[in-house]
Amino acid sequence: MTELLSLIRPAEVAEPTGAIVLLHGRGADEHDLYPFFDMLDPQRTAVGVTIAGPLHLPPGGKHWYAVHRIGFPDPSTFTPTFAALNTLVAALPERIGVPWERTVIGGFSQGAVMAYALALGSGRPSPAGILAMSGFIPTVPGLDLDLDSRTGLPVFIAHGTNDPVIGVGFGRDARNHLTAAGAAVTYRESQMAHSIDPRVLPEIAEWVGERLAPTG
Repeated sequence: MTELLSLIRPAEVAEPTGAIVLLHGRGADEHDLYPFFDMLDPQRTAVGVTIAGPLHLPPGGKHWYAVHRIGFPDPSTFTPTFAALNTLVAALPERIGVPWERTVIGGFSQGAVMAYALALGSGRPSPAGILAMSGFIPTVPGLDLDLDSRTGLPVFIAHGTNDPVIGVGFGRDARNHLTAAGAAVTYRESQMAHSIDPRVLPEIAEWVGERLAPTG
């Protein structure tokens, strides 16, 4: 396993309002979602961080875990990756000067899976919000999730109804489980395949802005 790499887009204000951490999908890298910061935070009041998966697997690019069955990440690759990601993210508040509770964690596909694990892990503090695009809440031996303690946690889920990779049922299941647990879920479906609908980005940007708006 190689080291996790990260890119940081600094805020252009003296006191950042928060942070946005984005995790890429299977076969991409830390550069893939970096341009989204200009769409989600055009005023550059937040710190933006992208992180790269540590695995190099077929058909190329970087990965967070091996895929054998959708919904159930391979434990032998997921577990060490998650431990490394957890360590990196735990050090972010000191590194960028933004506390975790002022951080929106999100991602696409495998990145959304890792974001769910980071935000919902048992014993972990809650972030400012979860942005899950075309992903699922993972089931992995040894990964304990605690949805019941996330009452009121803002979650934005976006999924394509024509997704042939991670079916829309996974997005709906995540919505249903999180809503039942008391999370504040915003759910959007689009007639898209396994991709991010640009028509939903303005609403996501508004949602992120509300999560990271100054408090007082």
